[in-house]
Amino acid sequence: MEKVIGIDLGTTNSCVAVVENGSAVVIANRGGYKTTPSMVAMTEAGKRLVGHLAKRQAITNAENTIYSAKRLIGRKWNSPQVTQVSQTASYNIVEGPHGDVRIMLRDKAHSVPEISAMVLAEMKLIAEEYLGQEVSKAVVTVPAYFNDNQRQATKDAGAIAGLDVIRIINEPTAAALAYGFGRNIDRTVAVYDLGGGTFDVSILEIGASGVFKVISTAGDTFLGGEDFDARVINWLVEGFKTEHGLDLRRDRMALQRLKDASEKAKIELSAVREVEINLPFIMSSGRNEALHLQRTLSRAEFERLTADLVERTVAIMKQALDDAGLQASDVEDVVLVGGMTRMPLVERSVAEFFGREPSKGVHPDEVVAVGAGIQGAALMEGASPQQKVVLLDVTPQTLGMMVAGGLMEPLIPKDTTVPTSRTKAFTTSRDNQTAVKILVMQGEAEQASENELLGEFILTGLRRAPAGMVEIEVTFEINADGIVSVHAKDLETGKEQSITVTASSGLTKEEIAAMIDQGKNFALERKKDEEFEGLRQEAEGLVHEVERLFDKVARVVGGSDYGRDALEKAQGVIERARLAIDRRDVAALKEQVDALSRTLRMFKGVVAKG
Repeated sequence: MEKVIGIDLGTTNSCVAVVENGSAVVIANRGGYKTTPSMVAMTEAGKRLVGHLAKRQAITNAENTIYSAKRLIGRKWNSPQVTQVSQTASYNIVEGPHGDVRIMLRDKAHSVPEISAMVLAEMKLIAEEYLGQEVSKAVVTVPAYFNDNQRQATKDAGAIAGLDVIRIINEPTAAALAYGFGRNIDRTVAVYDLGGGTFDVSILEIGASGVFKVISTAGDTFLGGEDFDARVINWLVEGFKTEHGLDLRRDRMALQRLKDASEKAKIELSAVREVEINLPFIMSSGRNEALHLQRTLSRAEFERLTADLVERTVAIMKQALDDAGLQASDVEDVVLVGGMTRMPLVERSVAEFFGREPSKGVHPDEVVAVGAGIQGAALMEGASPQQKVVLLDVTPQTLGMMVAGGLMEPLIPKDTTVPTSRTKAFTTSRDNQTAVKILVMQGEAEQASENELLGEFILTGLRRAPAGMVEIEVTFEINADGIVSVHAKDLETGKEQSITVTASSGLTKEEIAAMIDQGKNFALERKKDEEFEGLRQEAEGLVHEVERLFDKVARVVGGSDYGRDALEKAQGVIERARLAIDRRDVAALKEQVDALSRTLRMFKGVVAKG
């Protein structure tokens, strides 16, 4: 049977797992390690290296060794995060043709999804060597607070790696899945996930029936172990500058050695009270004299250097609890995920915040991949009842559009369970308006300009009419991967336009501001028609489910007169429901929703018996 692998595509390390005989197995690479560095390098001879091989030569080939690409994925070239990485990375980051980010390997510019694809391809290979068969499907995890561009770019990376990414799931949700799977527990759980580059907190309800429901999530996609390393690097650089008057950041090889030494010191300080950092021949002085770096870093000093970073995670934990409407005492279990949670200060801070010691029941580096593997097995046709799980995840940030006055009109509020779709009817705001611009925004600010612009499109060909006389229906949809699509339709002429919000084209702030100004001329005013919208969504969902089972039912009963008659009646119900939607006939639609529900129950019964 075809296997679906679960991949934790991490900032620092990646991990792959698969379910075999009902239990998840974390797959070791050729070196026997269960995690693989998320690093890619190109040698002088043009050979591509991934993982441990890339890491081993990072110091001697600093300019052509790429690490932490996940911090750049789905970001615009002009974002402050990209600027920050550009200033400290040992490799060259350049602007791409769409205002996106490209990374130089030797003399070729690669997009960030391409670099991530190289890591995913390595994980695919590790799984294939273990399983002895080709793997084409995967569940890949992303930080819960990743926006739509970052999710889409991760999915693109999977495709480039030759993987059909059948589901993107959030890392804390995957961890909770691994924690609760098969344990028959009813618990409210907090997952604190501090990895190499990103931070998330999710509050979930785990049900004994296999339902994992996310109540709230909060995070920061630019807060992680890299920032802790950077504090140590800065401490070393400033100390060296004070002693010798030279800036080590100007030398790429020295910078890579500093990064390597800082990461090792950070890890060691979780077990010991102080560590010596010794880097001989780090730089030459102007007089051709070899200079050495030697300093002792204590755990207390390291905690002082990074205390504000840990405080930021505490503030985000509080936000997640507030959004869930819970007190810290309501949380029954706390699960720590990510290598940074081994840091004693982090562990103490989490324990103090929740008033309980975190659970030791999961492996912080492997648990996310395990959860992805479990989800992969559950999504396969023919999965056993023991493998069946229901994940009810949420969208981390509000989605909406700009309306008259430059305000953000929310359509899907944050922490809404996905997949979902919401529709609202609007009217034109000006006389004889023949086009509307739909600006798709993500964020919590009331002013549209303060949120992130995900995409835009124009619906043209509207009939000329006084303001308020032309109705436009706008539908926002988020699928199970968290990918957003938006659809607009002129209800009178049937003209329609839609957009799947894909990886960002990289607009500058000035361009976004200009678009928002232009958008004010095309702005729509809201019109409520809630009852019809609720029925329409319910009917369309039922139609989709009935049509999905149609062929299976036809194979089971299509040979009998009774079966053919039942299929014809079902087709009639679908057609009448669509007609009621087109006519916006609420009474008729109520009848067809009942008829569709009866048809779906009958179809499910036939399939179960067949």
